[in-house]
Amino acid sequence: MPEDEEEEHIFTVPLSKCKNLPRTKRARVAMSTVRSYIASHMKVPEKDVWVDASVNDSIWSRGISKPPSRIRVKAIKFEDGLVEVSTLEG
Repeated sequence: MPEDEEEEHIFTVPLSKCKNLPRTKRARVAMSTVRSYIASHMKVPEKDVWVDASVNDSIWSRGISKPPSRIRVKAIKFEDGLVEVSTLEG
């Protein structure tokens, strides 16, 4: 694959480990889970993963104590190694 192209993948991120946490930490831990899941699957450090506001809105849509059990996201890896994560439209 040439270096000037982008990699695009669609992932279903499981957030089930957030269910056994205190209610006041579930959505926050879900956000960090999305970041670490994408970093490990796209083989980049966590600091190079940029999470879009649409992902944040969908996780926090039901409040801090009831994040979804899974979320479908689109991850685009650019040539400089930065990964952008956003929700799927539709």
